[in-house]
Amino acid sequence: MEFLGTTQNVSYCGPKKACGFNVLPPPGPAPVIQECYQPYYLPGYRYLNSWRPSLFYKVSNAQTCLDQGASCHSALKPPTILPTIRSALFCRYSPHDWDRSNELQMRGAETSRLWAGRLLGDSVRLMQDKDQLTQQMQEGTCRNLGQRLSDIGFWKSELSYELERLLSENRSLDTVRKQLECAAQEVNCPLQVALECLYNREKRIGIDLVHDNVEKNLIQEVDLLKCCQEQMRKLAQRIDIQLGDNRDAQHALERDLEDKNSAEFIDEKCFNLRNTSDCISYFHGVEKMDGTISVPETWAKFSNDNIRHSQNMRANSIRLQEEAKNLLETLSNQMWKQFTDTNLAFNGRISEVMDVKNKLQVQLAKTLQEIFQAENTIMLLERSIMAKECPLKLAQTRLECRSRRPNVELCRDTPQFKLVNEVFTIDDTLQTLKLRLRETQDTLQLLVMTKCRLEHELAIKANTLCIDKEKCMSLRRTFPSIPRLVGYT
Repeated sequence: MEFLGTTQNVSYCGPKKACGFNVLPPPGPAPVIQECYQPYYLPGYRYLNSWRPSLFYKVSNAQTCLDQGASCHSALKPPTILPTIRSALFCRYSPHDWDRSNELQMRGAETSRLWAGRLLGDSVRLMQDKDQLTQQMQEGTCRNLGQRLSDIGFWKSELSYELERLLSENRSLDTVRKQLECAAQEVNCPLQVALECLYNREKRIGIDLVHDNVEKNLIQEVDLLKCCQEQMRKLAQRIDIQLGDNRDAQHALERDLEDKNSAEFIDEKCFNLRNTSDCISYFHGVEKMDGTISVPETWAKFSNDNIRHSQNMRANSIRLQEEAKNLLETLSNQMWKQFTDTNLAFNGRISEVMDVKNKLQVQLAKTLQEIFQAENTIMLLERSIMAKECPLKLAQTRLECRSRRPNVELCRDTPQFKLVNEVFTIDDTLQTLKLRLRETQDTLQLLVMTKCRLEHELAIKANTLCIDKEKCMSLRRTFPSIPRLVGYT
């Protein structure tokens, strides 16, 4: 029995030897074998061309021998054309096809596996690289925010320091302005005294109604006092204008400092945000919006310009303060000199009138002068005592405030020693000044008692000198002191 589907190199396909049997009758017409197989494609290999098994191809194209000759009988082969009923059992592929298909499948699987492995490795490396890049960018952003906070803190400190100095300068300038106004107001008193002296001297009669040195000095004193008032008021107006400019610079610094505080709060909030923060969210398209109006150079230049403008205003203020100080000192010296010259003229005139008086009158004049000086001394001592109270309060307040320092900050440092020494020194100074004040008051009381005794003795002689001595000189004893003339009251 022969197996179907065998190759054509098997034994039965070769020529048969003569065995003494009759030749088979010639075959009839060969049945037509129609191809009923469809091309088959292996899964995953779409690019394989359609093919047919070589055995089937050879069988279907076999040539039938129709020749009835003797030569055909001698070489006649068994028929290899299968019946139609057996065509469904015919094998479709050869072992070579089967091996090739398996090899292609293994190669395809290995290729897919290698490609998948490379893709997986590349994906892992890509994720690691992107994670590292994201982390580096976040760290860089944190460093930039930290540097930005440092820059904002630097400019805040500069603005705060400059604002504090400007405010201090404004207070000092405002104090100088008030001093000028007070000094100009204080000049009204000696001016009224000088005018009153002129009016009183108009009441002289007879030969005593003379245009003497006293009257000349009184007229010069009135003109000088009016000129000093005018200069003080003009300088006060200039200081008032400068104070307005200083307030503009102050507002610019305060506005810039307020903006810096807001920016520092926002950047600090951004600096403290993390990937695990609750308040983070998506804001699509925010990176495409650019609402910035400055760059780091212009940002720093803006604050620097504000500080420079404030420094210029402070420089102008310092110049005005120096000018005011020099003006007050000069005017006070001129007024005091003129007041002294006028007083000297009064004393000279009185000396000429009193050259006939005895030693009692001389003693009375000296007593009046000493009383004047004692009263001025008492006034100066009282003001000096009052002036020491504020420094004492300040030093004690500072000690009390520093006593509330926490923990190890409560240190006996150099300021602590200086403050304690300052309190003891000021207290000792107050005690010394108060003792001297009591001594001066006792001395003043003694001088007043001496004056009363002399006036009682010279009551008859006082009528002649009533105008120059009693009316004029008594008024001129109330001339302001140097601290009042420079506006310290």
